[in-house]
This record gives sequence, C-alpha cells and structure tokens, in this order.
Amino acid sequence: MSTNRKKVLVPHTMGRAGTDILKARDDIDMVVFQGTISQEDFRPLLTDAAGVALSSTAFRQAEMDAAPVMQVVARIGVGYDAVEVPALTARGVPLLTAGTANSVSVAEHAMFMMLALAKRGRLMDNLVRDDRWNDRHHYLPYEIAEKTVLVVGYGRIGTRSAKRAAAMEMNVLVYDPYVPAASIAAAGYEAVSDLDAALPRADFVTIHCPKNPETVGMFNAARFARMKKGVFVVNTARGGIIDEQALHDALVSGHVAGAGLDVYATEPAPMANKLLALDTVISTPHMAGVTAEAVQAMAAATARNILSVLDGKPNRENVINKEVLGE
Repeated sequence: MSTNRKKVLVPHTMGRAGTDILKARDDIDMVVFQGTISQEDFRPLLTDAAGVALSSTAFRQAEMDAAPVMQVVARIGVGYDAVEVPALTARGVPLLTAGTANSVSVAEHAMFMMLALAKRGRLMDNLVRDDRWNDRHHYLPYEIAEKTVLVVGYGRIGTRSAKRAAAMEMNVLVYDPYVPAASIAAAGYEAVSDLDAALPRADFVTIHCPKNPETVGMFNAARFARMKKGVFVVNTARGGIIDEQALHDALVSGHVAGAGLDVYATEPAPMANKLLALDTVISTPHMAGVTAEAVQAMAAATARNILSVLDGKPNRENVINKEVLGE
C-alpha cells in the first residue's frame, strides 16, 4: 500500500451510500470485513488501518492496542456501549457516531410499539388466524389519545418521539436531567425532574436514554412497582437499562400490561429468556434504527465522519470524546 494512501475497514453490512463515498476517494483503500467476525480475527486487520467503521463489532483496549496507526473509529449508528471510549481517548483517537441519521426510524419504531401494544396488535392478528373472530370483544384495545406518555431521555430520538406522541394527542412528560426544563417546556411538553414521582402518572413509558453506568438497571423492581397498574413500557434504546427479571415479574403479575422490546441485555435474545414466552411482550431484533432509509443515511454519515478526521477537519458535532479535539 502506498504511504500516501490510508486503509479504512468497513463491515459488509455497511450501506452502499457509505461505501460509494469511500470508493470515490483515490487516497483511501477500503477493506471490507464480515460484520460477524470474531475479535481474534478482527484484530490482525487493524495493524495498518487508519480508520474503522463499526456495526456490531466491539472495539476495546485490545483492539486499540492492535491498531498502532488508527486515527478514527466510527459507529454506524448512535450507540457506543461496545466501544471502550477511554481507550480511544488515551490515544487521542476520536469516536464518532452517525448523529441523527436513524433518529426518525427509532422514533417511528417507538410509536409503532406503543400503538401495537395499545391496539393489541399481536392478539388481534392471532384471533383472525386462529378462527377466534367472535372472541374479539373479550380483548378490547385502547386509544392512546389523551393518555400520558413519559419520554425518558430527550436527545436526538427522544425529541422526535415526543413530537410524534404529541401529534397523536398524547400528554407528554419528559425526564432528562441533562436538558434544561425551559427547553422542554418551550417545545410544549412537561419537564419532570423526579423520575420516581412521574412514573405513577404515565400510561406509557418509552426509553430513549443512553446505556451507561448511571442507566444500567434504571428500570428495576422498585420502579416498576411505582408505575401505574396497566402501564405499557417500550425500550428502543439499549438492553440492560431494564432489569429483565423485574420486568418479567411485573408482566406476570399484571401490574405492567405489556412491553415492546427492540433490545435485550443479551443479543441475540436467548430462546430461554422468559420474556419471550409472554403474550404481553412484542419484540423486534434490534431493528428500530435499521430501515432502508436509515441504513443508507447512517452509512453516508459514517463515511463522512471517517473522512472528516482523516482530512484533518473532524465533524465535531458527531464526536463523542470531544476532549481529543482540544476543546
């Protein structure tokens, strides 16, 4: 490889909109790896890589140690719990995410799950398929208009989820201790500073906060007990924010009426996971942010993020560890 060319690793699942951007550069050697590659097989590829795009592959201290010339790590998405950020920061390597590229998709998915739960979509479909049409009046669905939804996390996705819920005539509460209450109120929603005090008011709880030490196990048995009986819970953020055993117990008791889960603590979700046996749970395989449109938008954003760093002009808005930029 010529010394003036730079190797960039991308997973085979990266959308064409991103790979086309990289291929168009005559100073970039794009190398495709399998997105399901083991960490042991992944590390040797890092030896001479200047940049890497990550989907599901982890990037921790061992990967950083295997990448002596790495200049940029980019996630094809917005979550980065599988990236050991301090390891990158110690080397001055920025981590970039795809910004708002899949925010609409996730917000739509959260609304889809709320509607599917309220309208008993899974059950109603089964009544037709199982020739139980005449049982329909035993399982009445609910309206979401004038119901109260608690949006937990008011970032790129939470803001869009709140907007969609309000358009469906829901009363919107927002909990995010890192966003000024005035900003939330200016958007037309009610800011709540005490999560535990807000939980009994909510008919729906939709989770949009990042996974970090502060939020792991955030929704535990005590918090489910504080919720209104008959509440619906939706998680399109990250597995682990919900204590799955506590959720299972709350669903079995009937205190929580239903849950929509796009994410699980262990993924793929093991078939032994007791939540999968409950009719009150609807699941999707971590696909909330993976639509035809979002795949291409995230790929393009990721490619541009990588090139911005390699060109010496980092896309600062999408950098997670901004301290490496000297800010």
